[in-house]
Amino acid sequence: MAETTSLTQKDRAEQPTPESTRGVFFTPRVDIYETSDELTLYADVPGVCPDDVDLHYENGELILRGRVKPRHREEQFIFQEYEEGDFYRAFSIHESIDAARIEAECKNGVLIVHLPKVERARPKQITVRGQ
Repeated sequence: MAETTSLTQKDRAEQPTPESTRGVFFTPRVDIYETSDELTLYADVPGVCPDDVDLHYENGELILRGRVKPRHREEQFIFQEYEEGDFYRAFSIHESIDAARIEAECKNGVLIVHLPKVERARPKQITVRGQ
Protein backbone atom coordinates (compact mmCIF):
# COMPACT_ATOMS: atom_id res chain seq x y z
CA MET A 1 0.00 0.00 0.00
CA ALA A 2 1.13 3.54 -0.63
CA GLU A 3 2.16 5.72 2.29
CA THR A 4 -0.41 8.36 3.25
CA THR A 5 0.94 11.88 3.49
CA SER A 6 -0.87 14.98 4.67
CA LEU A 7 0.83 18.33 4.09
CA THR A 8 0.29 21.44 6.16
CA GLN A 9 0.11 24.82 4.45
CA LYS A 10 3.72 25.48 5.57
CA ASP A 11 4.89 22.19 3.98
CA ARG A 12 3.20 23.05 0.68
CA ALA A 13 5.05 26.34 0.46
CA GLU A 14 8.43 24.63 0.98
CA GLN A 15 8.01 22.00 -1.76
CA PRO A 16 10.55 22.51 -4.56
CA THR A 17 8.98 23.26 -7.93
CA PRO A 18 10.40 24.11 -11.34
CA GLU A 19 10.42 27.77 -12.22
CA SER A 20 7.97 29.02 -14.80
CA THR A 21 8.92 31.45 -17.54
CA ARG A 22 5.32 32.59 -18.05
CA GLY A 23 4.04 34.66 -15.16
CA VAL A 24 2.14 33.01 -12.31
CA PHE A 25 2.85 29.34 -11.66
CA PHE A 26 0.32 27.24 -9.72
CA THR A 27 0.62 24.00 -7.78
CA PRO A 28 -2.86 22.47 -7.84
CA ARG A 29 -4.05 20.67 -4.71
CA VAL A 30 -4.20 16.93 -5.20
CA ASP A 31 -5.66 13.92 -3.40
CA ILE A 32 -4.59 10.38 -4.30
CA TYR A 33 -6.80 7.46 -3.30
CA GLU A 34 -5.67 3.84 -3.44
CA THR A 35 -7.67 0.63 -3.81
CA SER A 36 -6.39 -2.85 -4.50
CA ASP A 37 -7.02 -2.29 -8.24
CA GLU A 38 -5.87 1.27 -8.88
CA LEU A 39 -4.66 4.65 -7.71
CA THR A 40 -7.04 7.53 -8.36
CA LEU A 41 -5.76 11.09 -8.44
CA TYR A 42 -8.04 14.09 -7.93
CA ALA A 43 -6.53 17.48 -8.84
CA ASP A 44 -8.25 20.84 -8.34
CA VAL A 45 -7.85 22.70 -11.63
CA PRO A 46 -10.65 25.30 -11.80
CA GLY A 47 -11.06 27.04 -15.12
CA VAL A 48 -9.06 24.42 -17.04
CA CYS A 49 -10.40 22.85 -20.23
CA PRO A 50 -9.43 19.23 -20.99
CA ASP A 51 -7.54 20.46 -24.09
CA ASP A 52 -5.33 22.61 -21.84
CA VAL A 53 -4.11 19.64 -19.76
CA ASP A 54 -0.87 17.82 -20.59
CA LEU A 55 -0.73 14.53 -18.67
CA HIS A 56 2.16 12.05 -19.07
CA TYR A 57 3.10 8.81 -17.33
CA GLU A 58 6.56 7.43 -18.01
CA ASN A 59 9.06 5.37 -16.00
CA GLY A 60 6.97 5.51 -12.83
CA GLU A 61 6.45 9.27 -12.96
CA LEU A 62 3.14 11.04 -13.52
CA ILE A 63 3.51 14.61 -14.80
CA LEU A 64 0.58 17.01 -14.83
CA ARG A 65 0.89 20.34 -16.67
CA GLY A 66 -1.63 22.78 -17.94
CA ARG A 67 -2.71 26.34 -18.41
CA VAL A 68 -5.58 28.39 -17.06
CA LYS A 69 -6.45 30.73 -19.92
CA PRO A 70 -7.47 34.34 -19.34
CA ARG A 71 -11.20 34.83 -18.88
CA HIS A 72 -11.79 38.57 -18.93
CA ARG A 73 -9.28 41.12 -20.10
CA GLU A 74 -11.54 44.00 -21.06
CA GLU A 75 -13.31 44.51 -17.72
CA GLN A 76 -12.17 46.82 -14.97
CA PHE A 77 -12.19 44.62 -11.85
CA ILE A 78 -13.25 46.10 -8.53
CA PHE A 79 -12.15 42.91 -6.74
CA GLN A 80 -10.20 39.93 -8.12
CA GLU A 81 -8.90 36.71 -6.53
CA TYR A 82 -9.12 34.27 -9.45
CA GLU A 83 -5.72 34.00 -11.11
CA GLU A 84 -4.63 32.61 -14.44
CA GLY A 85 -1.40 30.94 -15.51
CA ASP A 86 0.47 27.65 -15.78
CA PHE A 87 0.25 24.79 -13.32
CA TYR A 88 2.51 21.81 -12.72
CA ARG A 89 2.76 18.73 -10.48
CA ALA A 90 4.94 15.62 -10.75
CA PHE A 91 4.57 12.39 -8.79
CA SER A 92 6.77 9.33 -8.43
CA ILE A 93 4.39 6.38 -8.47
CA HIS A 94 5.80 3.42 -6.54
CA GLU A 95 3.12 0.97 -7.67
CA SER A 96 3.31 -0.98 -10.92
CA ILE A 97 0.84 0.84 -13.16
CA ASP A 98 -0.65 -0.49 -16.40
CA ALA A 99 0.14 2.56 -18.57
CA ALA A 100 -2.03 1.34 -21.46
CA ARG A 101 -5.16 1.50 -19.26
CA ILE A 102 -4.68 4.95 -17.67
CA GLU A 103 -7.75 7.16 -18.10
CA ALA A 104 -8.42 10.79 -17.21
CA GLU A 105 -11.43 13.11 -17.21
CA CYS A 106 -12.06 16.70 -16.20
CA LYS A 107 -15.37 17.47 -14.45
CA ASN A 108 -16.43 20.64 -12.67
CA GLY A 109 -12.87 21.90 -12.21
CA VAL A 110 -11.53 18.56 -10.95
CA LEU A 111 -9.16 16.39 -12.98
CA ILE A 112 -9.65 12.68 -12.18
CA VAL A 113 -6.89 10.29 -13.25
CA HIS A 114 -7.36 6.51 -12.95
CA LEU A 115 -4.04 4.62 -12.71
CA PRO A 116 -4.85 0.88 -12.83
CA LYS A 117 -2.33 -1.45 -11.22
CA VAL A 118 -0.88 -4.30 -13.25
CA GLU A 119 -2.19 -7.72 -12.24
CA ARG A 120 1.01 -8.80 -10.48
CA ALA A 121 0.98 -5.68 -8.29
CA ARG A 122 -2.51 -6.33 -6.95
CA PRO A 123 -2.76 -7.96 -3.54
CA LYS A 124 -3.89 -11.57 -3.61
CA GLN A 125 -6.11 -13.04 -0.91
CA ILE A 126 -4.86 -16.47 0.13
CA THR A 127 -7.32 -18.88 1.68
CA VAL A 128 -6.01 -20.76 4.71
CA ARG A 129 -7.44 -24.23 5.16
CA GLY A 130 -7.48 -26.15 8.38
CA GLN A 131 -7.58 -29.86 9.26
